Amino acid sequence: MKSINIFCFGFGQVAKSFVKKLIIENYNVILTTTSRSNSSKKNFNGINYNSYLFNSYKYDSDLLRELKAADHILVSIPPEKQEDLVIKNFSKYMEDSKIKWITYLSATSVYGDHKGEWVSENSETKPTLPNGIARLKVENLWLSLQMKKKLSIQIFRLSGIYSNEKNILVRLKLGTAKLINKNDHYFSRIHVEDIANILFKSLSKFKTGEIYNIADDKPSSLDEITLHAARLLDIKDLKKIEVNEIENEMVKNFYKDSKKVSNKKTKSYFSYNLKFPTYVEGLNYIRDNFI
Repeated sequence: MKSINIFCFGFGQVAKSFVKKLIIENYNVILTTTSRSNSSKKNFNGINYNSYLFNSYKYDSDLLRELKAADHILVSIPPEKQEDLVIKNFSKYMEDSKIKWITYLSATSVYGDHKGEWVSENSETKPTLPNGIARLKVENLWLSLQMKKKLSIQIFRLSGIYSNEKNILVRLKLGTAKLINKNDHYFSRIHVEDIANILFKSLSKFKTGEIYNIADDKPSSLDEITLHAARLLDIKDLKKIEVNEIENEMVKNFYKDSKKVSNKKTKSYFSYNLKFPTYVEGLNYIRDNFI
């Protein structure tokens, strides 16, 4: 049985899905996580682990012992005030550790608006929104750390994540999903299980300093996806609104960038076939098994 000692900065849906994948693959998992809540002992899918307090202001110093013992680190904490809290607080400890795999989870918002055209890992990064600007700055900090300290670091640029629990079908059933009148708006998405599977692939095929787009094969408009989901649930007469009628600022910002994210590099390098190549397979699976 293979063993892995993994330290997860943040323990959200991607990290949890990745740990589930490790369990499925019969790994002996030694797990440590961080949380904004007070430190505590927890259990996840049969694994007993320590969750340590870590936020913008303080952290539980006991986590340093676990961090030094880890051989893999997954970073899913977003930037705060244009800073990466992990690098700010722990870079010197990582330099002196035995870590052989560090993965920073970034976002495709670093590309900014490309007017609906395709982007690859070699495309210009020209973010205009605050989260994209912060993500790009932090990516460069990780790459600088990788070069200066010879650490094994890769970056995954994640598209919009959906899962069996969080998806357009759920929002439709709650009555919170609407059609937005915005022509030629494209974005990419990815099911969380595909992220976990690619993370797992990277354990055995790792190349430091590389960046990978994580997206499915079919960039689409949100309206296209919403209409498909509505057909699956036999929901008719969806409300349609104009972009300027959107009240949520985060949702409104979503419509400022339009691009199609290429996954060719990722699929080729990791020899990976997506479990959910498009939203059609993903939403059909969710409807048949979880809704």
